[in-house]
Parts: sequence; C-alpha cells; structure tokens
Amino acid sequence: MACTSCSSNGGIPSGCGNNGSCGTHSCGKLTVFNWLSDMALPEGQEPCLWVEVRFKNGRKDYYYNAHQLHFYVGNPVVVETGTGGYDIGSVSLTGELVRVQMRKKAVAEDPAPRKLLRKATDRDMEKWEAARAKETEWMHACRAMAVQHGLNMKVSDVEAQGDGFKAFFYYTADERVDFRQLVRDLSATLGIRVEMRHIGARQEAGRLGGLGICGRELCCSTWLTDFRAVSTSAARYQSLSLNPQKLAGQCGKLKCCLNFELDQYAEAMSIFPEGKKIKTDKGEADLQKMDILRGMMWFAYREDRATWIALKAEDAKAMMDLNAKGEKPAALEDKQVVEHRVKADDFVEIVAPTEDSLTRFDKPKKKNRSFKKRGNRPPQNKP
Repeated sequence: MACTSCSSNGGIPSGCGNNGSCGTHSCGKLTVFNWLSDMALPEGQEPCLWVEVRFKNGRKDYYYNAHQLHFYVGNPVVVETGTGGYDIGSVSLTGELVRVQMRKKAVAEDPAPRKLLRKATDRDMEKWEAARAKETEWMHACRAMAVQHGLNMKVSDVEAQGDGFKAFFYYTADERVDFRQLVRDLSATLGIRVEMRHIGARQEAGRLGGLGICGRELCCSTWLTDFRAVSTSAARYQSLSLNPQKLAGQCGKLKCCLNFELDQYAEAMSIFPEGKKIKTDKGEADLQKMDILRGMMWFAYREDRATWIALKAEDAKAMMDLNAKGEKPAALEDKQVVEHRVKADDFVEIVAPTEDSLTRFDKPKKKNRSFKKRGNRPPQNKP
C-alpha cells in the first residue's frame, strides 16, 4: 500500500522525498514516524549508517549502509541474507531514530553486519514479483505434503526471497514437529531452498490479518509489534465476564486489548476498599455491584436484599475503616447517593412539526371496520 504522493510502482513506494515524515500515514502498516528527521546532528557526531528495512507482513531487520547511499522511506533495496543470495525489501526508517529502534529491540551494531547492497532495479523487481506470485501455489503444495507425511501442523503463510531461490514457510503447531523429510521432499519438488519457521497463534493472526469484534483491523496486523502476556486477571480487574468466547480473539488467545486499559482500571481501583461488607447499627450490608470508572458501590442489607443503596467508594472505605476500629456507622442511608432515573418526560421531541412523530409506531393501529363484504356491495352502474 502506498499513498498517492509516493508514485508507487508494483505496490512498493518509489520514494516521496518526505524522509519519513509522511503526512497521510498510508505508506504501510507498522510504520514509525521519524521525529528526528528535521533535526541537525551535534557537532562532531557521525550520522547513523544503519537502515531499517521492512519485508512482507511487517517483518523488519537492520542493515549496514556500507556505501553510504542516500535512501528515502519506501525505496526498494537489495540486501544480503547471510546465507547466500539476496533479498528485496523497502526502507522503513533512516537516520538517528534507527539507533533508538535497535537499542529498543536489543540489536547490536555488529562490526561485520549484513550489508545493504544497492537500490533495487527493474530486473530485481520483476524477479521478486515472479517469486511472490508463486507463494500461494507453494503454500498449497506444502499443506498437501504435510498431510501425506501425517504431520500435525498448519502452514499459514509463505514468504519468497527476493532472488527466488529460497522461501520461508511459516507454520503453527501445538507440539514439536519433525519436518525434515517434508523439507527434503518439498525442496526437490519446488526446486528451491526451504526453511520452516514456527510462529505462535498471535503472530499467525498478525500475518493473516482480519477484523476484530470492534470493527477495526486487528491491532497485531497494523501497529502492535510486541505481544505481551495477557491473563484473566486483566478481565477481573475490569469486571468483565470470564466468557472465553467473548474474551478470545481470532487467534484463540485472550485479546491483547485487555491490557490497553488495565493501568487505568488499576488506578481507579486504588480508591476502592478491599472488604465486601459493612456493619451498621441498622444491620449488616453486603456488596452487590461495583462501577469502577464511576467510583460507585452498591450495598444491600441482609434483611432487604432487593433494595440497593448506592455509595461512593470513598464513603464505603471510610465506613469499613470504622468497622476495623470496632465502631459502626448509623446507617448506609446517611451517605446514600441519589441516582437520577431517566423518565419518558426527560426526552425532548426534536422532529420538526411538519415531519412524522418518532413515536408514531408505538401507537397500536386502529382496525378499519368501515369496509363491506364484496357480496353486499351495491351494484355499480356500468356505461
């Protein structure tokens, strides 16, 4: 995908010259905004010669620009693979921010690194596109061979190398799989070098993509790069129902978005007391419900559980502190919060008088009893 100002060629932006500060945010997923692009280097500091290169489905790696070529974000480039041959990717980040990204991902500046060779030519792009066109065929062939060998694995994606002599097959499996014979047969059939890579369920969902229950594209396929562990305690903190069908994403694991608001809920929970009952002179009351974001708690006396009394979390905590000291408040009604209940009279009709009323369908239709049976109609005078 590329923005209209990039003059894209075959899906790879040829370079809009914005040096990473694209304003349309549509040059691809998992992009990083280069906020250091317009800043001058301190005196005496050498520029960063490392370049971040992005490949299929958001896979990124870092290469050394030994020839000190000038690149823009989106330029297709040819890089070394380290195992022979070359690969083709697009530049996703340049400049001093690459050092920050490498430090964040614990990538050492190796003195003998893989090098960025040159800009991709038209011939390189044609060979790469021809290899990419065979990825679906190779994936189907690998799936069929895996079934023949009786391997319990799911091949979800194939990534062809830029020179067309090697391909990476990504698979998921619940247990260890011995695919050595599969690799030999697949390499002999396809005529390429084959490398199998095991990925998790979250990585598989990120590579395949899709829409979440929120209606938006999956976070793992758009911007999420680190997959942190998600536990059911995150759902408990947010008072969510522990229903696996609602808490699980398309990958079958707990949704990553359960962690997004966890810090906010944990901060809001700090004002809530740990106890669940209050002793008063009127009687003991048990906790019935909590609203974390509003800071509200509802209690009910054991003698009258049908009547709930709303209290602020601070007031409930103060009453429990009195119980801890051996004292009792008079009654919960002293700190009760009166909630405003919405009535039908609170709604205002905003439809113009000339238009039909919004409640016209609420009224039952009147039965029309003025019609007569067809046989009792008076005869009509025909001309």
